[in-house]
Amino acid sequence: MLVACSSGGSPGGEGRSTRATGGATSEPAPDTTSGIEDTGDIEADPARLPTSRGEALDLIDRVIADPASFGPDVTRRSPYESDPATWPVLGTDCVWEQKKPLSSVLATRSRSFEVPAADGKGPVRLSAVVTVHRSREGAQWEMAESVEETMRCPTQQLQKGELIGSLVAAALPQGEGGQVNSADALTEIGQYRSSTLGGPFPYVWQQAQILQFTVAVTGKGAKGRTEEELDELTNQAQAAMLVRLKSDVEKQS
Repeated sequence: MLVACSSGGSPGGEGRSTRATGGATSEPAPDTTSGIEDTGDIEADPARLPTSRGEALDLIDRVIADPASFGPDVTRRSPYESDPATWPVLGTDCVWEQKKPLSSVLATRSRSFEVPAADGKGPVRLSAVVTVHRSREGAQWEMAESVEETMRCPTQQLQKGELIGSLVAAALPQGEGGQVNSADALTEIGQYRSSTLGGPFPYVWQQAQILQFTVAVTGKGAKGRTEEELDELTNQAQAAMLVRLKSDVEKQS
């Protein structure tokens, strides 16, 4: 499924920053399944699926990307990790803000990275996010909300001075278009503008869902950086997190 949006001449041009975990504004329907029936797309061990906030945070620490997940020359940005007591929500004014996670979320955390400016090229800003929901339905709800956000807000303000726009989103459920790495996957591309770095530059965001988990990566371009460079960085980190996640929860033979 493709969802295409244009900026519509919004003030400040087109652009955007970390997508993070989506902006669901209402609760998903409660999950009435349990145990192995809720594992769905991979053969998970129910005993290895987190059921408390502490267990969810431990899993996130094992799964979430580090600088090496993206490749060489990637460093930590400051602040490196988000406050796990908050997550980003896209308001009715199309501005992202930090709010308390929904009760359907066990835990969420994001990390920020950068490829430093060098050889006349600007800095590439990157992020990674892992969210653990109480049920698979909660993770599916988050994915659906992410698609709705693209249609509702063709231009979005990330942090102050950062905009994204000209967004085109594609959804690939498992088994479609050769997508076999997750139960559902979303990719969003567009343009990024920064009051300090300029623009427009390439922008990419990826999100994938397995069981009750979502993982996401964001890449924001800069002067002299190509779409191919962003794709390579984000694809590598997303693949690394999915491998770690499956290894962490799959049933051991």
